[in-house]
Amino acid sequence: MKHFKIQSHAALREEMKEVARGEKQAPKDAGGATFDSVEALLRLLTPQNRELLAIIRDKKPQSIAELAELTGRAQPNVTRTLGKLVAIGFVSLKNVDRRKVPMATIHSLRINIDPFSQNDRLELA
Repeated sequence: MKHFKIQSHAALREEMKEVARGEKQAPKDAGGATFDSVEALLRLLTPQNRELLAIIRDKKPQSIAELAELTGRAQPNVTRTLGKLVAIGFVSLKNVDRRKVPMATIHSLRINIDPFSQNDRLELA
């Protein structure tokens, strides 16, 4: 299971300063992908993007062009969205005969929200 930190930019900056000053050790997940809020993650998981993920998982398109055709979305829009999904590890792009084949890399995700602090976590399975 892959874990992501959900941390505001200000909190991340302060944590980095504390590590640089030697006031604390770098956390184990330092340098990994983070989201600045649960809301930022939910903005990425729009109904259209969740449909895109489902099509990648279920229909296994063999190119970005095929994925665009299956979704009815313009290819530049699909490419831009895939870039975001690749950056956070939800999708990978495999090079096959000069084509980029999108592949789902997650099956589910769980958001653990700490209502008393900003120590929220995202777990991918």
